[in-house]
Amino acid sequence: MRLLVTGGAGYVGSICTRLLLDAGHSVVVVDDLSTGHRDAVDHRAEFIEARVHDAADFVSTDLDAVLHFAAASLVGESVEHPERYWENNIVGGIQLIEAIRSAGIKKMVFSSSAAVYGNGDGTALTETSPTSPINPYGASKLAIDHMLTAEARAHGLGAVSLRYFNVVGAYGDLGERHPQETHLLPRLLDAARNGAGATVYGTDYPTSDGTCVRDYLHVLDLAEAHLLALRVATPGEHHILNLGTGLGHTVSEVLRVVADVTSLPLEVEEHPRRDGDPAVLVAANVAASEVLGWTPTRTLTDAVRDAWSFMRQD
Repeated sequence: MRLLVTGGAGYVGSICTRLLLDAGHSVVVVDDLSTGHRDAVDHRAEFIEARVHDAADFVSTDLDAVLHFAAASLVGESVEHPERYWENNIVGGIQLIEAIRSAGIKKMVFSSSAAVYGNGDGTALTETSPTSPINPYGASKLAIDHMLTAEARAHGLGAVSLRYFNVVGAYGDLGERHPQETHLLPRLLDAARNGAGATVYGTDYPTSDGTCVRDYLHVLDLAEAHLLALRVATPGEHHILNLGTGLGHTVSEVLRVVADVTSLPLEVEEHPRRDGDPAVLVAANVAASEVLGWTPTRTLTDAVRDAWSFMRQD
């Protein structure tokens, strides 16, 4: 297939692009490089530097499907500057969907997020769990999910929304590179490498060791799910699927794995809970298994080891 990948210079988009090319697809990557990296785009892909808002200029009738990763994705920034998330994620998403419809493309895979569920209820979250985002980032992802449901019904688009939980790890020379890292694992690995202290927010949660629990999914397992999603995208249907391991790890468990993998001491500073941080966020991934035939196979240790190898390349 000839595929368009928006945000293909970013963390997840670049890894998905590589897997798509390895599978024999022809790929066009579109990225405005505001947060992505040009050197992360596989040389086998065609590259267009542009915003998603200009989709009418690059979405063409020779495309078989679109995978949409491009988005502003910093939760804290979305609270401080919600207008950026309405303009970038929602307006850009509208422009892309309209261009897809005009070009007659019938398949789209969307990078959604577990942030649509907000704080959850402490149980494994299913696709029918209540959606109640607590920040504009999550709200913007949920808005696109709603758009795709309506687009599938009204215009026959075959869409798959993949709601990511905590994505971790790396794939060879492709991994997380952010000017200001907000995700737990790269922050911990950077602290270990530089002999700096690591901050843990909250040690009094109702969990096994008092630290909050999250579902950590290896980025390569995540990327493989996107290839399967292309196969099941069916005109007129919108599948919404959670992508997670179905297992939870506490922050303290992540700290132990980081220490084991790096063999470096890691000083930990304990701080009070942050507002809005739930005790437990874990995916129920039965639907993804049934619809996609997908089962994640990589462990948290695999993810930490791969992310550590990637970090030491620079």
